[in-house]
Amino acid sequence: MAKRDYYEVLGVPRDASEADIKKAFRTLARKYHPDANPNDPQAEEKFKEINEAYSVLSDPEKRAMYDRFGHAATSPGAGAGPGPGGFGMDFDFPGFGGFGEGFGGSFGGLGDLFDAFFGTGQRARSPKPGPVRGADMRYDVEITLEEAARGAQRQIQVTRTETCPMCGGSGAKLGSSRKKCPNCGGTGQVSTSRETVFGHFVSVQTCPRCGGEGDIVETPCEECGGAGRVRKTRRIKVEIPAGVDEGTSLRLGGEGEAGLRGGQAGDLYVVVRIAPHPVFKRKGAHVYCDVDISFAQAALGTTVEVPTLYGKAMLHIPAGTQSGTMFRLRGKGMPYVKGSGFGDQYVSVRVKTPENLSERERQLFRELAALRGEEVEVKPKDRQASSTASSAGQKESSGSGKEDASGRGGRHGFFDKMRDAFSGGGR
Repeated sequence: MAKRDYYEVLGVPRDASEADIKKAFRTLARKYHPDANPNDPQAEEKFKEINEAYSVLSDPEKRAMYDRFGHAATSPGAGAGPGPGGFGMDFDFPGFGGFGEGFGGSFGGLGDLFDAFFGTGQRARSPKPGPVRGADMRYDVEITLEEAARGAQRQIQVTRTETCPMCGGSGAKLGSSRKKCPNCGGTGQVSTSRETVFGHFVSVQTCPRCGGEGDIVETPCEECGGAGRVRKTRRIKVEIPAGVDEGTSLRLGGEGEAGLRGGQAGDLYVVVRIAPHPVFKRKGAHVYCDVDISFAQAALGTTVEVPTLYGKAMLHIPAGTQSGTMFRLRGKGMPYVKGSGFGDQYVSVRVKTPENLSERERQLFRELAALRGEEVEVKPKDRQASSTASSAGQKESSGSGKEDASGRGGRHGFFDKMRDAFSGGGR
């Protein structure tokens, strides 16, 4: 008669949690316990079935085996040869060639599983652990935007584990050797057993003294105390390429933690952080900045000095430039990491409204507003001065013949006066 599915026996779905499985088991165990059903042989069989299902589904490793291979994974004779430990069953169908042998490397052999259930399996020595690769490490390094543009070097200080130079990683003192672990007899595993109403149960776990290796250090190395590794602080040079971006991870192979039992060392990953810049903002290979110019410079045009990542540059501002106008400086951005060439720098012009005007500057702005037909707020005490200045300006204009009504005439025209005023000549 075919066995029922263990999940069906406990009445739980296949994705049930450990807590759900435990709860279902307790409920069913109380219901079908032989003491509660002394005259019901079916209840006793049911109780055994429930215990069998729970013993598998409550163990993560056994449950994983069962989920993958079903009852074949928990069959007492699976992979065992004739004799006291098994029933001589062979699995010749595809994918199960030598079922017990196939599981020997991944699950420690089905003999262990059979022994765990019934205490009669022939448990083999667990394979000795092999080399283990060392852990990777991470180190964050901060650079400036200028360094990111040109490339940089950094000397970083890293504390890590290294293979002990005195014992070569064996953990044993020179001249001594490792010996068989007395706690597990060299198997790397220890077992505990208990008697139940259903028979003898044995549980197997990794030996806590040797860590599953089967042998221990007889005389520990004086340098590492038997660990085979020591902690050292090293200075490592890091080359940061030009054009590197925020969050870029640079891999330094073999600069991580030391491996175990001859395993290779891990890697060191250096993560680049770029400090915020007071002037520039970066978007990919392009950089952006702002430059302030005066009202007169925006109206008349000028040439201003602007900062770049590579020094100063001159930028021509044409007459009539509006605030927010963007100018491009080709090739003044970040270098491309992959490929050749550079990004651009974009300069946004901000026209600054003058504050704390002198009386001369205020008068010039009033004249400009009058010429352009614009209304401005004029204080009562300024009206007479404005009228007098306007009349004087008209006489000067009609008398000299060098300035037209627009103020764009001769060398002493309106805008020349404004330029002189803002440069300090009119104060």
